Amino acid sequence: MKQSRTMSLVESVANVIVGYGVAVITQILIFPIFGLHTTLAHNLKLGAIFSFLCAAPHKNDYAERMIMRSLLGLTTAKN
Repeated sequence: MKQSRTMSLVESVANVIVGYGVAVITQILIFPIFGLHTTLAHNLKLGAIFSFLCAAPHKNDYAERMIMRSLLGLTTAKN
């Protein structure tokens, strides 16, 4: 099943939001176990940094997928 460009964008944004939430919740739960006591603001900022660092290497996934489809002669779904 082919995925439209719009749905690919929606999926990517949803993945980043979920990853950010998981990072922040994990920090809130795990940091105190190791004696690290931070404010909610610090956890939110650190979560944003972690999310950026995790998402940055994958920023070209969509472009790479489209290039490979083009090279292999596959058609893409329309919006």
